[in-house]
Amino acid sequence: MSDPTRARRASSFGSRAAAYAEHRPDYPREAIEWGLSGASGTPRRVLDLGAGTGKLTLGLAALGLAVTAVEPDPEMRAELGRVVPSATSLAGQAERIPLPDGEVDAVFVGQAFHWFDVPVAMTEIARVLRPGGVLVPMWNYEDDSVPWVAEFGNLGRTGVSRVWTDGERAPATHPEFEPFESRTFHHVQRRTAESLVETIATHSHMIVADPAEAAAGLAEIRRFLAANPHTASGEFDLPLRTWVFRARRS
Repeated sequence: MSDPTRARRASSFGSRAAAYAEHRPDYPREAIEWGLSGASGTPRRVLDLGAGTGKLTLGLAALGLAVTAVEPDPEMRAELGRVVPSATSLAGQAERIPLPDGEVDAVFVGQAFHWFDVPVAMTEIARVLRPGGVLVPMWNYEDDSVPWVAEFGNLGRTGVSRVWTDGERAPATHPEFEPFESRTFHHVQRRTAESLVETIATHSHMIVADPAEAAAGLAEIRRFLAANPHTASGEFDLPLRTWVFRARRS
């Protein structure tokens, strides 16, 4: 990760760990189950890599799986331990996973794969996956097929903002893995205008932006939500799409 701004964004989340745990969306059960179904046999031991505060870890644990969560940031890891005490939480990163060879049946990555040094990380993921195990990167995105959500998505940009393209979202090929398959799942998150502003404030481009610029961006979002009839009063469902990729280890 040679881009210093990108590296700074990737390591920025710990400063907002409690807010991240409170406001970021979870992942739909059917998306997790589809990812698991890519493995041969019945997956039982699962790694959540770059686990953050445990948003995906919680969904994996709810399926009765034995979950190990690996996260480099101590503040994020502390929130994870509070939210999902049943998971084994370890300090580590995608390029150096603190597990033995062939230890797990599946590796999930929620909202983090784009921060990895992908070729190095996939080699290391292949090491800890048993043959026939599955790698499952996942992302939640606002559903911009909904007109007001598309308009909302264009607000609050800062000098370090960027938009991930579909080409970047799709994981790279790797000789240890079969080709990736993908599916998209509809999802919603129950929000208010203020809690949605708090969600956006946990995005890395807001965390690392100049404070005045970030405040101006959040104020712009507040004005939009106050004027938009879908979001102006009380709670509403924020439409999301969950992008899921899966690739079986050869």
